[in-house]
Amino acid sequence: MSFVDRYLAVWILAAMAVGLGLGRLVPGLGDALAGITVTGVSLPIALGLLVMMYPVLAKVRYDRLDSVTRDRRLLVPSLVLNWVLGPALMFALAWIFLPDLPAYRTGLIIVGLARCIAMVIIWNDLAGGDREAAAVLVALNSVFQVLAFSLLGWFYLSVLPGRLGLEQTALDVSVWEIARSVLIFLGIPLVAGFVTRRLGEKAKGRSWYETELIPRIGPFALYGLLFTIVVLFALQGDAITARPLDVARIALPLLVYFALMWAGSMAWGRAAGLGHPKATTLAFTAAGNNFELAIAVAIATFGATSGQALAGVVGPLIEVPVLIGLVYVALAARRWFPDSPAPETPTAATTEGSARV
Repeated sequence: MSFVDRYLAVWILAAMAVGLGLGRLVPGLGDALAGITVTGVSLPIALGLLVMMYPVLAKVRYDRLDSVTRDRRLLVPSLVLNWVLGPALMFALAWIFLPDLPAYRTGLIIVGLARCIAMVIIWNDLAGGDREAAAVLVALNSVFQVLAFSLLGWFYLSVLPGRLGLEQTALDVSVWEIARSVLIFLGIPLVAGFVTRRLGEKAKGRSWYETELIPRIGPFALYGLLFTIVVLFALQGDAITARPLDVARIALPLLVYFALMWAGSMAWGRAAGLGHPKATTLAFTAAGNNFELAIAVAIATFGATSGQALAGVVGPLIEVPVLIGLVYVALAARRWFPDSPAPETPTAATTEGSARV
């Protein structure tokens, strides 16, 4: 195992620390990065996510997607977990842990509504999940995100609190804003990955494509991930480090949320007989969140310096180390799935086109 492979988790945590340090120590860096936008989309974050997702989506065998779309044991739990249980759980945790902090509470609820369509791709790959299943579930989430985000925001911030006698909040977000996030962060790398595989296999065959080309472009997934983490935390490093107690209070319900969603999804997958790869995909797609959309909505609605925006920023601060830890847990959990190989340590090999770890 190479030096990079062995200390993958260290590099991710180091990228977080570097980003936080730069945001705190370099005056004006966060504002400068935040200013590099096109129609409200952060170009540095978009670049990192696109570079991260492209190699993984280029590995997907698109001719196998039809078998995934027919698997109701996978699709039905995914829809229920993502669009019924996930938002409801975050709503409950936000009110339980932050009853006296309405801005942070609202920010957490928005995070719970933004289902993951980007970074989950690489967590799933590192954990040995099913790439084809991940592509289908992420695409499914993207469709529901466009259709249901605004409606669920209205329900969980206004209707349900009103019915329960709690404080109500309005959320004004356009369908186009949500669709734009989906088109950029999923549409572009998905099309690029599909076209690369189609042309590569047509030109030189599947064997050459998977043994020669994929190992060349694979490492860029890790580079994109680390770059995204550095930029993301540099953008909000000052805000995060200036209010550590607030961050701690926001972090607690997030930790509970990720643990419950991931463990519950993994258990559901095992009970449904999905097998380790698909159960892993179900767990990561249900536990992850679309931080870019959540932050963008919070900033657009409540302002860049609002408590809602800070709650959105704390999301990836907690999600990144927790989900990389759950990658190791997922690999160790193979022993509880019939006919699964012995668990291995997660490595960057998945980003280099080798067999799944």
